[in-house]
Amino acid sequence: MKELELKYGCNPNQKPSRIYMEEGELPIEVLSGKPGYINFLDAFNGWQLVSELKKATGLAAATSFKHVSPAGAAVGLPLSDVERKIYWCDDLDMEFTPLANAYARARGADRMSSFGDFISLSDVCDVATAKLIKREVSDGVIAPGYEPEALEILKSKKNGNYAVIKIDPNYEPKKLERKEVFGVTFEQGRNELVIDDDFFSNIVTENKELTEQAKIDLAISMITLKYTQSNSVCYVKNGQAIGIGAGQQSRIHCTRLAGQKADNWWLRQSPKVLNLDFVDGIKRADRDNAIDLYIGDEYEDVIGDDVWAKTFKTRPSEFTKAEKRAWLNKLTDVCVGSDAFFPFGDNIERAHKSGVKYVAQPGGSVRDDNVIETCNKYGMVMSFTGLRLFHH
Repeated sequence: MKELELKYGCNPNQKPSRIYMEEGELPIEVLSGKPGYINFLDAFNGWQLVSELKKATGLAAATSFKHVSPAGAAVGLPLSDVERKIYWCDDLDMEFTPLANAYARARGADRMSSFGDFISLSDVCDVATAKLIKREVSDGVIAPGYEPEALEILKSKKNGNYAVIKIDPNYEPKKLERKEVFGVTFEQGRNELVIDDDFFSNIVTENKELTEQAKIDLAISMITLKYTQSNSVCYVKNGQAIGIGAGQQSRIHCTRLAGQKADNWWLRQSPKVLNLDFVDGIKRADRDNAIDLYIGDEYEDVIGDDVWAKTFKTRPSEFTKAEKRAWLNKLTDVCVGSDAFFPFGDNIERAHKSGVKYVAQPGGSVRDDNVIETCNKYGMVMSFTGLRLFHH
């Protein structure tokens, strides 16, 4: 297949629309549904991300994409009992494969942002992963293959309209890539930068103890940033992105946005949230929305006098700022990466509030000394990679 006609482009008024190859055939096969223009943008960016995570870590990888940026990305480390509960998969009586663990983590990190996602998987989709995908609101999935039973499970989603794409894992794109904007063609070399252990060897802080887990987490952070709309900052812990701030004009706003998402991920694991007594039959999305409100500043919208009984069997008490801060103080050993240099120490101050101990960024700011000094104040380890990772 050399080209595939699409229903429309980014918006319904943008017609005609297609994807095509100038030379050779498309490296994909649509097995179910009718993926759209944005679906393919998410799919191809997500596939590159999980392929690189697999190469860098040797572990199965998954990512959950929305609007051409990842909402979550992870490798297939085992889930704890608490993680299974906050990712709403503790009720599944099945063996979780590494790929299923990876997707549960990628989807579960920021469930609000992942609603209606496009999924990318590094490995052949197995039955366990398909069962997880089936119960989530999602637009589609791309993978190098599908087990027969897994494919049938996915084909049953959305009344048979769920987008399932198979990609040739051996496909290699051209070294030059092009895109057209306003009738003008842009051309650049592909970003084929390899992110491995050596990427973090230039440690500029007093503390130089970079653990093996930190190296993996920093690699996940930087590979995720490589395919996130810039400016971007990514927090990672134990093999998964827990907060991604994408597409902000200001670096500190990226750091705050990603940090708040990381905080929310951790707050969801607190006893106050784990013990919320939801009404029977509540939908998964409504549960996610309620938790997001409960741990935020608008908590009265879900526990107020006239509304709490719609969501809870018993009225929850307020999750006070002091209680939240006490719980957040238990979050430690978090990694954070930035796709360009941190221009001020305020980014480090904000990262510290979310338990960050390890930092990777290009360096090169006129205020590098201030940033290093702030890291030293908190005993952090910071690596200067020397390489920017903008993505547009």
